Amino acid sequence: MERRHFASAFGVGLVAAAATSQPATAQQVARSRLAQILERGTVRVGTTGDFNPMSFRDPGSNDYKGFDIEAMLQFAADTGVKVEWVPAEWATIVAGIASNRFDIFSGASVSMGRAKTAAFSLPYVEAGTVPLTSKANAGKFTSWEALNAASVRIAVSMGTVFDDQAKLYFPKSQIKAVQSPATGYQEVLAGRADATITSNVEAATLVQRYEQLTLLGRDVAPRAKRPFAYVVAQDDPAWLNYVNTWVSLNRIGGLFDTLEAKWLAKA
Repeated sequence: MERRHFASAFGVGLVAAAATSQPATAQQVARSRLAQILERGTVRVGTTGDFNPMSFRDPGSNDYKGFDIEAMLQFAADTGVKVEWVPAEWATIVAGIASNRFDIFSGASVSMGRAKTAAFSLPYVEAGTVPLTSKANAGKFTSWEALNAASVRIAVSMGTVFDDQAKLYFPKSQIKAVQSPATGYQEVLAGRADATITSNVEAATLVQRYEQLTLLGRDVAPRAKRPFAYVVAQDDPAWLNYVNTWVSLNRIGGLFDTLEAKWLAKA
């Protein structure tokens, strides 16, 4: 069976099950985001639009593009609803979920800090953290250890996992946490920072787009390998179960393999 038909068929079946087979009371079902989404006809997806190739704005159309964007569009199609994109920032992902600004966040690194107040789905892809610097400094910084010095300025995006990692990996360095829409790599490009750290997924795209940027070297291994997952509210097991079921079906059905080949082949 074709992957799309496979996922859609199960999506329809799961929706029907949610509507007819749950033993919960009508009041409990009404509190579930799944029931609200089906009634509303839209799923509100939070996304930052600043994490190429996962979620970014197309310069020509200003539409969202990327791995996570295509996945969420398929998720909505399999659920039988439309997507309502909700602009979000990394520092306020958990707050956006808690305040019900959106039903699901389009994909984020799993972290224990976020897990204290939000729920993660099953993972759908893995990534690691790598350092980026300017080509002018490539000879100066050839290892993780070389970046850990009092004279080195490390820029990271505030509220991301890289903010916490920079403090852990570079206790001697000057850590500069910049607020969105500023980014760590932009600080490096502007000469206001010596290096930044980010996902190897984003780094592969950045070094292609900006010839001034470079990875520290092929021999510098990624750190903090971690899964990416969808972020939802902790207080809604029916919604989390539905999202997990969709992830499981599409990991088996091949959607994530297809998206990885399209968007992450060079990562």
